[in-house]
Amino acid sequence: MNTEGKIILITGASSGIGKACAIQLAAHGAHVILQARGEEALKEVANIIESNGGKASVYPVDLSDFNQINNAAERIKSEVGVPDVIINNAGMGKWLFIEETEHVEIEQMMSVPYFAAFHTTRAFIKEILERNSGHIINVNSPASLMAFPGANSYTGARWALRGFNDALRADMNGTKISVSMLVAAKVSSSYFDNNPGSEERVPKISALFGTLTPEQVAKSIHNLIRSPRNYVIIPFLLAVVAWFNRLFPSIVEWIVFKTSYKRSGTQTIH
Repeated sequence: MNTEGKIILITGASSGIGKACAIQLAAHGAHVILQARGEEALKEVANIIESNGGKASVYPVDLSDFNQINNAAERIKSEVGVPDVIINNAGMGKWLFIEETEHVEIEQMMSVPYFAAFHTTRAFIKEILERNSGHIINVNSPASLMAFPGANSYTGARWALRGFNDALRADMNGTKISVSMLVAAKVSSSYFDNNPGSEERVPKISALFGTLTPEQVAKSIHNLIRSPRNYVIIPFLLAVVAWFNRLFPSIVEWIVFKTSYKRSGTQTIH
């Protein structure tokens, strides 16, 4: 799909991957719809885009609240139109062992990204089906491919998003609507600043993949819009590990567990 003149909705657009996507896609002619909780931050992104001749619309919304999502969707349909592309990018969540996780935290982690992606997509899917064209992209974490110790609820929510992605693609079978999942290794963003104590729990094997910039991920998303695929995993070495995990899951699990964060006093796996 050529992005020129297309309407593209991006959740989590106030910073990181979402912000980079918005700026890059607007530069290629898309009218981007920006969603996140922080109105001022969204306006700053919109100002950058508009100062460079692009089109951006700001719709602040708490993506953990489906009523706000639905209300914003009705406004978007009326004021801008039905998106040609939906990029479900919003995500949150601390890396915690199960016994460290409070009830409210598991609910928050399931709300964003999983419920947010579901409700955002559902809010527009009737019109997208009637039009019989569109592309839904779900941005996910390597935690959706393999379980990481010390990130129980975060991993569960990411697997839920992966399940939603695959089930949605099954729902869209026989239509001209594409559904894709993009998985990126560690990205240099404010995520770990907003979730203190999580970065130290990232398995040491992740150092092999390096750290991506939001702009690199945005470029991959732009390429994915132009040439839809079911799955994109970046960088290439992470894709190789994911492929190896499908063939030899016990070996990859051993490596991940061996290089992962341990509880204080916990013995290393042998």
